[in-house]
Amino acid sequence: MRLLLTTDTHVPARARRLPAELMAAVDAADVVFHAGDWVDEATLDLLAARSRRLVAVYGNNDGPGLRARLPEVATAEVAGVRFAVVHETGPARGREERCARQFADADVLVFGHSHIPWDTAAPGGLRLLNPGSPTDRRRQPHCTYMTAVADAGALSDVALHRLPPRSAAGGGVQVR
Repeated sequence: MRLLLTTDTHVPARARRLPAELMAAVDAADVVFHAGDWVDEATLDLLAARSRRLVAVYGNNDGPGLRARLPEVATAEVAGVRFAVVHETGPARGREERCARQFADADVLVFGHSHIPWDTAAPGGLRLLNPGSPTDRRRQPHCTYMTAVADAGALSDVALHRLPPRSAAGGGVQVR
C-alpha cells in the first residue's frame, strides 16, 4: 500500500493552495495521513474527495468546525502496520520514550506541529515520522512531505520529498 504523509498545510493562512506535486502524490496514494493544522475546512474536503482513504486529526490551529469533524488522535491498520496519528508530541527531548509509552499499541506514529521533518525509532521499535509542512517551511530549507510503503506488516521506502519554492503564480490546487 502506497502511503502519503503530510501535516501543517495551513491553507489559506500560509499558502493559498496545496502544491501540485503534493496533490499528485495524494492521487497516487492508497492511504493519506494528515497530522493536523489544516486551518481551512475546504482543505479537508479537498483531501477527503481526492484520497482513496484519509486518516486525519485536528491540530492546535484548527477551529471548531475541523475539531467537530476530526479526532485529536486517530488510529488505523494498513497492510498489517498499526498507525497512530496526532498533531503534537511535546518537546523533542524525550519524545521517543514519551511516545512509546503513550502509543504502545502502534508501530508507527505520524505527527506534526513543528514543521521539522523527523524520522526516528523509539526503544521497542515505535517509528516516529513527521513529514514537515508542504506549505510553511519555517526555518527549514524546504517545504516537505513523506511517502512510504506498508506491506505484510512492515513499513518500507520511507522518503522525504522536498518541494520547489513557491512562486506568486505557483502551481497547485486552489482550495477556495
